[in-house]
Amino acid sequence: MVDYTDLDGHLLKLLVAVVETGSITGAAQRLGVTQSAVSHLLGKLRVITGDPLFVKSGRGIVATAHAEQLVIKARALLVEMEAFAFLGEFDPGTWRCTFTIAANDFQRDVMLPALASQLREKAPGVVLRVIPSNIPSLDMLRQENCQLVISPRPPDGADVMQKRLFEDHYHVFFDREQRAAPITLADYLSSEHITVVYEPHRSIDLDQWMETHGISRKFRIMVPGFAALPSFVRGSTLLTTVPRLLSQNLLKDFPHVTVPTPCTTLPMYLIWHKRYHNDSAHRWIRDALVAISARLKEH
Repeated sequence: MVDYTDLDGHLLKLLVAVVETGSITGAAQRLGVTQSAVSHLLGKLRVITGDPLFVKSGRGIVATAHAEQLVIKARALLVEMEAFAFLGEFDPGTWRCTFTIAANDFQRDVMLPALASQLREKAPGVVLRVIPSNIPSLDMLRQENCQLVISPRPPDGADVMQKRLFEDHYHVFFDREQRAAPITLADYLSSEHITVVYEPHRSIDLDQWMETHGISRKFRIMVPGFAALPSFVRGSTLLTTVPRLLSQNLLKDFPHVTVPTPCTTLPMYLIWHKRYHNDSAHRWIRDALVAISARLKEH
């Protein structure tokens, strides 16, 4: 006879990890255990649930329909277990988890290194996992692919909450060894530009705004992320128009000026599912990110 009390948090975390990574190897890497340990615990979970949970598909595995239903309950149970553990005053020093934040490269590089530093100091048991947010969907939060999203595009849903973190302005960056600053609109429009176009063919908000307002630039290069910009701008006459906050890290070696025409700004939001709204651990992370954003606005 199967005893359901054999079920514990480790088995629930295992189920979530295998479903989200789609492999025994990926789950083992995420959980910091061996593949044989994952296989052993998965066998135990199969006995408890009375379901194979995963079946072979090509070279990988896929979750059964029953496992897809169970993982939704597993995520909810893990939240309840964490809340049970921190029912009293929350102590980040005792917190043990993998906390997943969805963020694209701009907000990732501007905000999350500071959060990682704070976690190392005050919550060393927390592993920070960062995944791309792309255009955030409600399912990212409802299905717990992540616990937080940082994005300029909050999804619209009654069960999703948001907080505006900051608003950044766009600036024009260039190599001063190769050209002068574009002071006039005519100079700006006659120059060649490099910009970011995410896959599949999704340009940044500024480029979409300029296009709809009839401001036409000559794009010589398009790259899939902000990290590629310095290599292409350096040693060229190219201009890149990107959020000003990149001057604090990625583009700190390049001069920058305001865009020589009125243009849109870039808002940034912190987004989470309401199931976490009153969770003390989750609130601690949110408060940390709000404080980091406040310091960004001071520069």
